[in-house]
Amino acid sequence: MDISELLAFSVKNKASDLHLSAGLPPMIRVHGDVRRINLPPLEHKDVHGMIYDIMNDGQRKQYEEMLECDFSFAIPGLARFRVNAYNQERGASAVMRTIPSKILSLEELNAPKIFGELALRPRGLVLVTGPTGSGKSTTLAAMVNHLNENEYGHILTIEDPIEFVHDSKKCLINQREVGPHTLSFNNALRSALREDPDAILVGELRDLETIRLALSAAETGHLVFGTLHTSSAAKTIDRIVDVFPAEEKEMVRAMLSESLQAVISQTLLKTKDGGGRVAAHEIMIGTPAIRNLIREAKIAQMYSAIQTGSSVGMQTLDQNLTDLVRRNVISSAAARSAAKIPENFPG
Repeated sequence: MDISELLAFSVKNKASDLHLSAGLPPMIRVHGDVRRINLPPLEHKDVHGMIYDIMNDGQRKQYEEMLECDFSFAIPGLARFRVNAYNQERGASAVMRTIPSKILSLEELNAPKIFGELALRPRGLVLVTGPTGSGKSTTLAAMVNHLNENEYGHILTIEDPIEFVHDSKKCLINQREVGPHTLSFNNALRSALREDPDAILVGELRDLETIRLALSAAETGHLVFGTLHTSSAAKTIDRIVDVFPAEEKEMVRAMLSESLQAVISQTLLKTKDGGGRVAAHEIMIGTPAIRNLIREAKIAQMYSAIQTGSSVGMQTLDQNLTDLVRRNVISSAAARSAAKIPENFPG
């Protein structure tokens, strides 16, 4: 079986990931569970050959020198894939994450109404956070698509690698990938401010300089979308502030309190009927009360402000989980596994 056939099988079975590991059969992750494909174990040369088939010369060189490599590629008519190739004790390995060729709309994702409103804000910072594999890229792609369909402007994305590919609809869209199109997130963000963007998507706010530039872009009148691997709004604020040295923390809190529009923290849970997964969200909106708590470093009080902010679109994760259980979308056990206060979900 060649790599194209394996990926076609993976997509057909609604797998989020295909795992190739020397010494083991290919495996796919479906609705969160890893399952073996009924094939013989792959040898090192099989996996190495499959990986090399989909790499360009630069990626092969990086893989040989660094022993790992991130990239994306497309099979026309099937899907795009985000790949991490690496080595382990049995030999070559790779994981290929499926990026659907169709960008789902906010409506198709059953996203809260506030997501559409946030996507059309004229300026500020909108963060989508959560662990790896929680659907951050899918949510952000839907928000960017909503902006693209409803406003006339320039959207610039900086990604590593490019995942969802957007067509220019009402907006002009330019997508840049770290590596082929720019040397780093920092370089691209510095240039971005001279490229007349209305909105900037930063694939990952991974270090101090990227966070500083993103805050600066939001402060100077751009709408900035970004992701972090934090699991809640409070942890997101702490994570951003903690990156900076002590003498800058107060200034960063002030910048955040001015520019933050929202933090959406999400996780994916198996549906009760076993037919897929559903996103559960904590949503914090940058209301005057929230901005004040950020400025004064009263992060511990944020949770109760979110809890009582439903009239402006806010919700805690547990409030969303309660609603999903009530509507029979997820089981109490699934809710309990993700909840901040698990004892609220007995049974």
